[in-house]
Amino acid sequence: MIPSLRERADDAVEIMDGDCDPAMLTRTYANFRLINAVVSGWGTVYRRDIRPALSTTRLTTLLDIGSGGGDVSRALARWAVRDGLRLNVTGIDPDARAHAFCLAQPEQRGLTFRRAFSSELVAEGARFDFVVSNHMLHHLGAAELGALLVDSEQLATRRVLHADIERSRFGYLGFALGTWPFFRRSYIRPDGLTSIRRSFTGPELAGVTPPGWRVVRALPSRLVLEWNARGGAHA
Repeated sequence: MIPSLRERADDAVEIMDGDCDPAMLTRTYANFRLINAVVSGWGTVYRRDIRPALSTTRLTTLLDIGSGGGDVSRALARWAVRDGLRLNVTGIDPDARAHAFCLAQPEQRGLTFRRAFSSELVAEGARFDFVVSNHMLHHLGAAELGALLVDSEQLATRRVLHADIERSRFGYLGFALGTWPFFRRSYIRPDGLTSIRRSFTGPELAGVTPPGWRVVRALPSRLVLEWNARGGAHA
């Protein structure tokens, strides 16, 4: 039975956010690479919004906030190397389990991981050309979202791109059917469905973000919250 998606279920809790089975959690982190390759759209975001700003000689820096299993961070760093462009990617996540998983993976050129909150990097005075996140906004309450956006503006010298799911019946049904035969030994399916229930619609997200931010819809059932450090959101 499909739950009501009329309102955001911001009180729903994902299994992996609590005290869960370590082996299941590790498989979940490993499976994120497969899921995000299909649904996250970062290949398009990289080609459209990030790659044009990269250089073969000048180093560009990118911060991935809430990097989880690190698959998006790894993909961005790998694509830049493939294209012969200089990009250093830093993935941060305060969860010790996610950080341990990332450190256990093979080292990769242009990629580092830290266990940290974005506020800690602000306190350090850190700055990055790009600040991004994937599937993090729906985890946040109103105060946490506001704090993230303030941190993002202070950390980014060029652009912020926070990508997330858009709550919709199409997205819920598509994910439920597409994952039904798979990922039985991980939290991908139950937590993915919870994530969709927790997610914003485009108008909801636009309604809780300050001036200068722009919500862009993408397929399938995707939102990208954008901010341009040079004068506000892109037209």
